Amino acid sequence: MGDTGIVLVHGVRTSRTMWRPQTDALARAGIPTTAVDLPGHGTRAAERFTADGAVTTIADAVDGLGGRALVVGLSLGAYVAVAHAARHPEQVAGLLAAGCCTRPRRVLVGGWAALAALIARLPDRGAGLNDGFVRLMLPPDAGADLGAGGFALDVMADVLREVGGLDPVADLTRVTAPVWLVNGRYDHFRADERAFLAACHDGRLVVVPGATHLVSVVAPVRFTRAVLEAYDQVTGDPRRRQPVPSAG
Repeated sequence: MGDTGIVLVHGVRTSRTMWRPQTDALARAGIPTTAVDLPGHGTRAAERFTADGAVTTIADAVDGLGGRALVVGLSLGAYVAVAHAARHPEQVAGLLAAGCCTRPRRVLVGGWAALAALIARLPDRGAGLNDGFVRLMLPPDAGADLGAGGFALDVMADVLREVGGLDPVADLTRVTAPVWLVNGRYDHFRADERAFLAACHDGRLVVVPGATHLVSVVAPVRFTRAVLEAYDQVTGDPRRRQPVPSAG
């Protein structure tokens, strides 16, 4: 398994550019890595988002790395990474799912779909709200990475409909590869954290102090360390790499 790579799967409305801190660190470590754009996002903004299309995107990326990988997803990317692991277990050396420990039905019942519909009716389709959130909540470099591939302003209805049909807890019961559930301490998507962990055959929970939902963006060094530790465990072959700094 020494040639196992890493596939990175982004969150909703953003794109593969959000992974710049991780792709830079993994390149320095000499680990084959691919960050994908999901349908409806980034370079594929003209496409409609579907869960099946997102799972196929991950499967194609793993094939491009030799057929087996550690799959890392954040939020939307984590939900579809869990679905991919259940459908394509032969491709998954390990799964790191961040910011996804709430059952999707709770998200819809909680009013997210209604809120997204209201935002979509704004004259700028929510661009101003999105930009304001990025400026307020994220450091400038992180905000620049998040938006470098453009923001998918029209994708939320499709995403909520498609992800609402997923059952990540049931999917996790079918995943035999090692699973890391990584959440920021202040992530609002932690409601079912213990149920997600209990569903894993070989799971562990990592809670990043001080971090919010966008844990890979607000705590990039700590998150990258979690990815590297997971990679070393699933490959059993730690590589000589530049040390990851302890701050962040």
